[in-house]
Amino acid sequence: MPAQSIDTGTPDLLASLEDGVLTLTMNRPEARNAMSRAMNQALAEQLAAAELDNAVKCIVLTGAGKGFCAGGDVKGMAARGDGTVGENTIDGAIHRQRVGQRATAGKLFKMPKPTLAALPGPAAGAGLSLALACDMRVMASSAIMTTAFARVGFSGDYGGTYFLTQLVGSAKAREMYFLSDRVSADEALRLGLANWVCAPEELAAKTREIALRLAKGPTVAYRYMKENLNRAMAGEVDDCLDLEATHHVHCGQTEDHREATKAFVEKREPVFKGR
Repeated sequence: MPAQSIDTGTPDLLASLEDGVLTLTMNRPEARNAMSRAMNQALAEQLAAAELDNAVKCIVLTGAGKGFCAGGDVKGMAARGDGTVGENTIDGAIHRQRVGQRATAGKLFKMPKPTLAALPGPAAGAGLSLALACDMRVMASSAIMTTAFARVGFSGDYGGTYFLTQLVGSAKAREMYFLSDRVSADEALRLGLANWVCAPEELAAKTREIALRLAKGPTVAYRYMKENLNRAMAGEVDDCLDLEATHHVHCGQTEDHREATKAFVEKREPVFKGR
């Protein structure tokens, strides 16, 4: 099936659906794909729609050109004189920020479908947070990660402190936030921040390979796996054990499970249907 282009309402975010893979491309290459209000709103809308669209099996988040996302638009902040309030009161700005974060980074993390970040280049600040909110990450060997917040006098947003601490531990997360040093792709792989690193010219093919594997997988089981894994990050062990038991038994009643066991006996690859 050919790729289906989706109108996001803004050139700042491109969207296409092909073979069950929804690709969302942050599209401000002249600004290293720094976030704009239009981009964030469109991203929130596309993620909300994808969660309920049975045609979407996997979501890929990437950036146009040579970057992933530089985070907030620092030049725009400088022009306004501050980076948080704008036309809002402090309380209004906080509320807008909370809603925006939950609808984007929060949705990527809690979405009951696999999410994959493909990094052709730098992921900085809130851009790094978006990448870390995804289930897995594939990086071009030339890409880097940096929290960057300390360099612009911010404490951090879009869940980066949570995701980074979970992935690398508190001490390393503090180092990365306080010092804002750059982390190379190879170092990101060593730390567990990246799952795969490949040559820049191979990024698209590697991303598609992984995304298609996910799109063809058992969607019901993936939904419950993701909830199990997310709750395990902060839950009590007994809660996790009980939740796993409930989800495991439920998955055992699905057509996908029966197909997988049949395929195992017949020594072939299973064909999952999400039922």
